[in-house]
Amino acid sequence: LPRMPPCHPSRVSRRLLLLASGLLAAGFPAAFAAAPTVAPIDRQALVTRHNPVNRRLDVDAPFMVGNGRFAFGADITGLQTLSDLYQRMGIPVLTLSDWGWHSEPNPNGYKLEDANRPFTLPDGRVLGFPTNSGGAAGDWLRKNPHRLPLGQLALELIGADGTAVPIKPEDVTEPEQTLDLWRGLLTSRYRLLGVPVVVTTACDPESDTIAVRIESDLLAQKRLQVKLTFPHGDDLSVKNTPPLDWSRPERHQSVLSRSASSGETRIARTLDDTRYDVNVNVGVTEQAPHVFRLADGGTSPSKAMEFSVRYDTTAPQPTRPAQEIFAASARRWKKFWEDSAAVDFTGSTDPRAAKLEERIILSRYLMAVQEAGDAPPQESGLTVNTWYGKFHTEMIWWHTAHFALWGSDDLLQKNLAWFQAHLPEARALARSRGLAGVRWAKMTGPEDRESPGGNPLIVWNQPHLVYLCELLWRNQPTAATLAKYRDLVLETADCLAAMLSFDAAKNQYNLGPPLWIAQEIYDQATSQNPSFELAYWRWALEVAQQWRTRLGLPREAKWDDILAHLAPLPVQEGKYVALASTPDTWDNLASRHDHPEMLMSLGFLPGLGVDRPTMARTLDAVLKTWDWETKIWGWDYPMIAMTAVRLGQPETALEILLRDGPNNHWTPGGQVPQGSDTARPGGVVPPGGRKYEIAAYLPANGSFLAAVALMVAGWDGSPEQFPGFPKNGRWVIRAEGLHPLP
Repeated sequence: LPRMPPCHPSRVSRRLLLLASGLLAAGFPAAFAAAPTVAPIDRQALVTRHNPVNRRLDVDAPFMVGNGRFAFGADITGLQTLSDLYQRMGIPVLTLSDWGWHSEPNPNGYKLEDANRPFTLPDGRVLGFPTNSGGAAGDWLRKNPHRLPLGQLALELIGADGTAVPIKPEDVTEPEQTLDLWRGLLTSRYRLLGVPVVVTTACDPESDTIAVRIESDLLAQKRLQVKLTFPHGDDLSVKNTPPLDWSRPERHQSVLSRSASSGETRIARTLDDTRYDVNVNVGVTEQAPHVFRLADGGTSPSKAMEFSVRYDTTAPQPTRPAQEIFAASARRWKKFWEDSAAVDFTGSTDPRAAKLEERIILSRYLMAVQEAGDAPPQESGLTVNTWYGKFHTEMIWWHTAHFALWGSDDLLQKNLAWFQAHLPEARALARSRGLAGVRWAKMTGPEDRESPGGNPLIVWNQPHLVYLCELLWRNQPTAATLAKYRDLVLETADCLAAMLSFDAAKNQYNLGPPLWIAQEIYDQATSQNPSFELAYWRWALEVAQQWRTRLGLPREAKWDDILAHLAPLPVQEGKYVALASTPDTWDNLASRHDHPEMLMSLGFLPGLGVDRPTMARTLDAVLKTWDWETKIWGWDYPMIAMTAVRLGQPETALEILLRDGPNNHWTPGGQVPQGSDTARPGGVVPPGGRKYEIAAYLPANGSFLAAVALMVAGWDGSPEQFPGFPKNGRWVIRAEGLHPLP
């Protein structure tokens, strides 16, 4: 076999077929295509041909380095020198982490039940759900805890009188900035005052440390220096893409100290009960509260400066030198690209092939940079804070399923470890609602406490844990996998069953009310039997039954009764509709915006119980009549493409996946902003500048990768190889290591 990432033996024959199909498409005879001497994909060539390059100051194109739990966004200078400009007019450049959280004081002692509103359940009981986000209690509980932006690293010039002079955008000329994806190194070349400057930036894969090397005659002339500043945090009056709050220096502390033994500098940061340290391995001087300047400490002027800045909340450890971090970054990223899946479209004549390949590579890099940490990601990853930095667990599938599909099981496992650690909180939430098993909070922070608003009534986050664990089992079908994830699967399924109510008159189990479906436009108090959620309940309970069988347990009789009597998917006018209780999807134009969730039963899911002709008519209606101009989201495009693929419409899938429409506009760095400005051609900023509503939306990248996996590797029982691509001779595909979907 050619070199491939390790996989279960059952996947080997599929990989050979994928390789052979690509060679056949290229015109090789069948006997040669099946030979075991097929050359593997040149991973380094595949990755590096998509290294993004900036040759102008583009506020829509900051680049990032990171290790999955900690990330650093850099502007055209390689640091965060022009942060204010990027914040106001494009995508912000911040330093964010999984662990950096802050809560404002709560002198009134607000509790979650203070935001409750009563809802009537199908059995007549009245139960409170914390949906009131408008009152004082709801507002505080929604905003706290919030993710904390860390320090800002910037260059500044030194004037003739020795005072610092901020660098202006027009000072940066002849830029050429390259992100080396194979090594995780960002190299920024430009001129300041006509003098060349080179900045190299990387993140340590093993610690939350940024390494920087600066080369310029301006350093030797003492006309250039580095500034490290600390905001209070975000401006919490802005929910999405908030500006940094510099207005309250008296509300936080930055205390400088030096280690005589190591020579390192420590800045102890305190904001109320939040504490963390910033360690710098060069000299630091305090210029003003929360403003520090770095110096190389040399006795004679030098044209090069190297330093590392490490953030942590644990006992101080030595900060690694920049050169060590550059080397460690190169090793980490080489291993990432070599040990996971790859798709190569070399030889394809379809003009979309290069764009598709580029978006795969950029998305895989971005997801590994900021979505592979010790907690579920927020929707904007570690680029910028949205919804106060909290995670939305209904997005966890889009954020992480692709890791398993693309051969990076370990990165999905890191996310699932958080859910395992919070089983006690999820059990308590279930008990508070009179449910069995575990109920997962929808919008939450590190403490797994719900946030007020419509969030507690969203339910499609619940089955995700079953799906994600099943993906790991399919890749690693061992007793160890079953033992590790049995509680997540079985207790999640217990709650799925308990969330249903039996309607004796119709002899069926219903879902809701109350609930808020994935298409978030319907009345929460009356919604019942949404099409996607019903399909997800059916599939997840059947998978949970299979887990019981694998574990040597009998099938759960109650679950089988539910499977036999679950309400049917709602149909109107020969098409699936979003909601049985309000079946107006095709009668009411106002109902055809937001997520077209009625497609997800076949595409995202394998279609258990779905009538394919009915779904085909539904897809056609969405393509012709849906509102594509206002509030269709970045993950909707790949989701719709997945339905088209399973219906045997590869050309439709490609067109939708790569459509440059609202909220599917990709920046040079691979980000997919959401909001009114996302369709700006070429990143051109309108006069006066307007920031995005959501400057980065990682579910768009994750869903894109999941859709491509389906298009390339197919699904259980898919009728052909590469089902997402037209068989027109214009596609040459080589694939290694991708896993099919259920």
